[in-house]
Amino acid sequence: MSSLEEKALEKAKAAMENSYSPYSKFRVGAAIISTDDRIFAATNVENRSYGLTVCAERAAIFSAVAKGVRKIKYLALVSDSEKCITPCGACLQVISEFANDLKIESVNKNGQKETFTLKQLLPRSFKLK
Repeated sequence: MSSLEEKALEKAKAAMENSYSPYSKFRVGAAIISTDDRIFAATNVENRSYGLTVCAERAAIFSAVAKGVRKIKYLALVSDSEKCITPCGACLQVISEFANDLKIESVNKNGQKETFTLKQLLPRSFKLK
């Protein structure tokens, strides 16, 4: 793991601490690394109208896009879950908009880590081509 990836994991963990998850109590932090080595972190934000909830992964990507990022190469995911989590289907599709493939590292509340790739989790993303 590179020092930049370690820094992204730290930022994801810090973002998780700000989670707004009063309904599920499921806190998640995410950080992405852009292809120009910038880090963008965010957390999940729930809403009483569940469909309006935004996952940490999408929040981090949207933040990066607002700063001009169009390509990402790494995603760090931290949760207070017993298991290492993976992005939901909606998040995977959004990730695929900004990466053909990338490394996804997930860390649970006990510090256990699992590594995935976008291609493993979403082998055939939706494309308009």
